[in-house]
Amino acid sequence: MAMVGLFWITEDSVYVGAEPAGTASGVRLSKDGVEALGAGHGTRWGWEEVERIEVADVAVRPPVRRWASQTFDAVATALTGFGDQPPAFTVRITTADGPVEVSAHTAIAGGIYGPVEYELSRTLLNRLVDGRSDLGELLTWRRDRDGDANPGREEREALMLRWVADRDPS
Repeated sequence: MAMVGLFWITEDSVYVGAEPAGTASGVRLSKDGVEALGAGHGTRWGWEEVERIEVADVAVRPPVRRWASQTFDAVATALTGFGDQPPAFTVRITTADGPVEVSAHTAIAGGIYGPVEYELSRTLLNRLVDGRSDLGELLTWRRDRDGDANPGREEREALMLRWVADRDPS
């Protein structure tokens, strides 16, 4: 698996946030649709049923402030022993039946995203829902990638730019 933007990409699924373990909640995207995971969820929708996927409560900071926040968090964790779980954010899946809110843990180390990566992630979510981007591209990229190391920020942003690019319909 590898993290790109708000996404945790495995060989067969893309998670919004980190892949949940055990009964933790999360959202999985697959070629078949969108699934809310975890206690109290377990709902699946086909892509044609999903009107919108939004994220809220995501920590976003410019690079310098992100570095300062991560440094402070690391020191606080070392001193207090708290901080085992990554921060959570809200994923809102809207269908004709209304919205469903799911909590997901951040996939990025430190839990704070840069503004460019965050905006590209939101754009990619919108394009996946309306069919202008193909989830298969993300899965193919992961299958073709050696190892589990996460790409650096510049590579992540370049990947998302490629995945949100307008396609020539001809």
